[in-house]
Order: sequence, then C-alpha cells, then structure tokens
Amino acid sequence: MRLWPRPLPEQLRQYYPPHYWHVPEEDTAGRLEEIYRRLVLRDHLRFVERALREAGETGPVLDVGCGGGLFLRLLRERGLDHRVLGLDFSLDAAGIAWTRNRVPAVCGTLSRPPLPRESCAAITMFHVLEHLYDPRSYLDAAYELLRPDGRLIVQVPNAACWQFLLLGEDWSGADVPRHLFHFRASDLELLLDACGFEVLRRKHFSLRDNPAGLATSLAPGLDPMARRVRQVSESPRARLLKDLAYVALVLAALPPTLLEAACRAGSTIMMEARKKS
Repeated sequence: MRLWPRPLPEQLRQYYPPHYWHVPEEDTAGRLEEIYRRLVLRDHLRFVERALREAGETGPVLDVGCGGGLFLRLLRERGLDHRVLGLDFSLDAAGIAWTRNRVPAVCGTLSRPPLPRESCAAITMFHVLEHLYDPRSYLDAAYELLRPDGRLIVQVPNAACWQFLLLGEDWSGADVPRHLFHFRASDLELLLDACGFEVLRRKHFSLRDNPAGLATSLAPGLDPMARRVRQVSESPRARLLKDLAYVALVLAALPPTLLEAACRAGSTIMMEARKKS
C-alpha cells in the first residue's frame, strides 16, 4: 500500500522538525525516559547480536536511520567486537549521536554510502523503509555494502496486523504523511527476494514498538514523541504525569500485543536476511 498523493520532499520536511530527535533532559521525566528506552531496546539488541554470531563476519555494524544513536551505544556497551557507525538524513540526529551517545554518525543517505563495497558485517534499518520514496534503492545499496555472509536486519510496521484491521486510520503505524509505504510481511519478503536476499528469521513482536504503538493509537495526546513534534506547551509536572500515564497504558497494551504477535499478526515485522547463495 502506498500513500497517495505523495507529499513533496519540501513538504515532508516540516514533519521532521529539528527537535524530532530528542535528548532526554536532566530532570525526573528525562531520566525515566532514558531508563525506559534502554529497557525496551533489549530485544532489538538480542536479535542483532544473534545475527552477528551466526554470520561470523568481520567489519562494522551500520545502523541506517540511527536517530540519536542510543541503539548503537547500547550495542557497544554490551561488549560488541565490531565497530559501529550510524547514518541518518538528519544533521541534528547525527549530532546527538556524537555528543550524547558518543557513537560515530554520518549525515547522509544510503544511496551514497560512507563505506566501501562489501565492508559491513551487518546493516540495520529499524523503521526506515516505510519513510522512503524508493525503498528498493536502500536494499540494493545494502546488498553492495554487506560482506558475503553479512546480515541485513529490517523492521517495518506490519500493515496486516490486528491493530490496523480494528483501528483503521487511527492506527499509529499509518503515520500519515511520514509513512509513504505500508508493508505486509509477504510484501517485505518479496521485496527482499527481488533485491537478492533470502530471509532467515522473522520476529512479529517488538517490546519497544508494539505496545507503545497500541498506546499511541488509543491516546495519541499522551505520546511523548508526538507532543515534542507538535511542540505542546506543558509544565514539568504535567509532562511527568502524561509520561507516567503513557507508560501505564503501554503496560496495559502488553498482553493484547503479545497475543497478536503470537498469531503472527503483530504490529511490526522484523526480518534477518542475507545474500542468496
């Protein structure tokens, strides 16, 4: 599924304001948010670590759409033997990755990669493909960058999930107009196959994304990122109360999102792939 009519690039930029990549403030709400983000990224870390172990390749791990670089920082903190590098089209995001999380990051696109051919042990793209005008161009570039047995890990919202079927346009994964494409698992597999990849593993649940996505669909006014993007004016106390209410809603959303994921209808789909033999 595609968003139509597609916004022009200059129109789309206003939906990625400079403060989109948030640095937690040194207050109670900021510290709690940092703890929460570290906790919910654990299953992403385990998924990538297993892929690297099984690949047995040397070379850096490139995180495309790295945002503020927290994922790479946590990956390095867990004793990763590989070098890490972030890539993001936002200069502000790359700056935060360098200054806040102390990981190298480049502002640019994968169409003009900062690394030589067949140099990467792994490339990760968490919620990137749905934002692109040409998703295939990034997968083609990843194919060229990966070592012979390197791993590609991609994650996208799942347009065949129960949340979308039940909530329709209120599903947070639709995210109009930022999401230009909407993938089902079968769509993503066909795209990967057309770009020369074979899928090794699939994961239908993300602790970071599935419960939070349902919470945002039900109460968008509580979502911290949405409040930042919309520049909602709120006192520190009001911000803390809203954040706590949002976390409570996320916890309440955990059982139904685990159920839909167990039925392979989770609101996200993550895949590990490698070049075809």
